[in-house]
Amino acid sequence: MIKEFEGKTEKEAIDKAVEELGIDREEFDVEIITKPKTGIFRKGSVKIKVYVKDSEKTGVAVDGFEEKVIEYLEILIEKMGFPGKGSIAFREEKKIGIEIVSEHTGILIGRKGKNLDSIQLLLNVYAGRLGSDCRVIIDAENYRERREENLVRLAKKSADQVRRTRGSRLLEPMNPFERRLVHTTLNDLTDIDTISEGDGLYKQIRVLFRGDVRE
Repeated sequence: MIKEFEGKTEKEAIDKAVEELGIDREEFDVEIITKPKTGIFRKGSVKIKVYVKDSEKTGVAVDGFEEKVIEYLEILIEKMGFPGKGSIAFREEKKIGIEIVSEHTGILIGRKGKNLDSIQLLLNVYAGRLGSDCRVIIDAENYRERREENLVRLAKKSADQVRRTRGSRLLEPMNPFERRLVHTTLNDLTDIDTISEGDGLYKQIRVLFRGDVRE
């Protein structure tokens, strides 16, 4: 698991990580991303990236199925030429999250997360061949969480725009999960509608102004 925290000092940021994650300091590694500017007027804050280690206490010790999936992932990205390590980020009913830690995460994520989606697709095909109905979610540097936040903002901004113009706006191509997120975000707006356009996995959403009552 990889998460970011911020504080006025490095200690404050680390204390926030300990409190939120509910683990001891020894159970995660810290990378400092940004520091305050030096000088008479010290401005800014310390931002850290926390890498949680695998342990029984954090709930990320792998079982046989997870071990095979992680091994397959590491072999796959190594054969791609961008080696790295995989670790369990979360567990839910019939779903597990695996975090990639690599020097090449930018490439492994790809434009709009398309490389990450392709890796995830292959991992789920492999998981199916192992006889599991567990869905595997692949992430790197919290990309998916950041992407979801950006899409929610984009959806709301687009709704405001089409409301002002009384027109429509066609959004960028998205995978099924991303489209569902946009549809859900705007679903309760009575004057706004959304439809998917195009073929294949990556379709576009059109945000439409419908007036006070939907047709």
